[in-house]
Amino acid sequence: MSTQGAVKAIGVAGAGFMGSGIAETAARAGMKVTLYEPQDAPLRRSRERIEESVGHAVKRGKLSEPQAAELIGRIAWSTKLEDLAGSEVVVEAVLEDLAVKRELFTRIDAAVPEAKILASNTSSIPIASLAAATGNPDRVCGLHFFSPVPVMGLVEVVVGLDTSLATIAAADAFAAQLRKHPIRTKDRSGFVVNFLLVPYLMSAVRMLEDGFATREDIDEGMRLGCGHPMGPLTLCDFIGLDVLEAVCDSLYDEFKQAEYAPPALLRRMVAAGRHGRKSGRGFYDYTREREKTAA
Repeated sequence: MSTQGAVKAIGVAGAGFMGSGIAETAARAGMKVTLYEPQDAPLRRSRERIEESVGHAVKRGKLSEPQAAELIGRIAWSTKLEDLAGSEVVVEAVLEDLAVKRELFTRIDAAVPEAKILASNTSSIPIASLAAATGNPDRVCGLHFFSPVPVMGLVEVVVGLDTSLATIAAADAFAAQLRKHPIRTKDRSGFVVNFLLVPYLMSAVRMLEDGFATREDIDEGMRLGCGHPMGPLTLCDFIGLDVLEAVCDSLYDEFKQAEYAPPALLRRMVAAGRHGRKSGRGFYDYTREREKTAA
């Protein structure tokens, strides 16, 4: 790939699981990364998460010790939004809350006027709503990464009503520079992947809720019968039940179709704090796995 016009520096707003994955992926591609969070604690967890991920790559022989050190050295963790200045691309990866994202986009728009792309990693919120919070809606698009970001090869490039052709082309090129395959989608809830995936996952939740089959048989049926790498309930846990609830709400709000409505079981589990693998419990129990990791 030609380095002419290649992105050299990016900013990531949000140092959670997805934001950290995007930052690590960009640093692996040789870019300088500034990772922003207003509080120190999430930044510390982000650094630990990335160092652990990079350490696994060294153990597997994917990176040498010097390469790992260089990769970590390309990432700066900051509590100051103004430190994103100089970024050619800024990717927002905070929680799925429209008001929070709009306020952040307004601030990023003012803080990084030179960026050619302001992107959201949202999986459900309309890009047009975020672009409207800026003075430059033509440079706003969606860049929807998939978890875990360093491993998954797809990026959905979401084209808003005012997204310019130059921004779309730059987003495609940026995704390719990250060694991801970009696909384009219009700005509608769910985009391509979740529009197809969520009804399948919610059907599995309803099947369990109705006592039609056990969680193990549902998962094994799709894994062994359809060749899926993991069953739907395991995948729900992997994505995060709270994330899926937000995506379901967005899809149902836009299309008013029953297959997108979150089942009562999903809502109860989210309310109980059973968010899946990341919380230690979802449809399956991951507490022993977390204890082993902590040890």
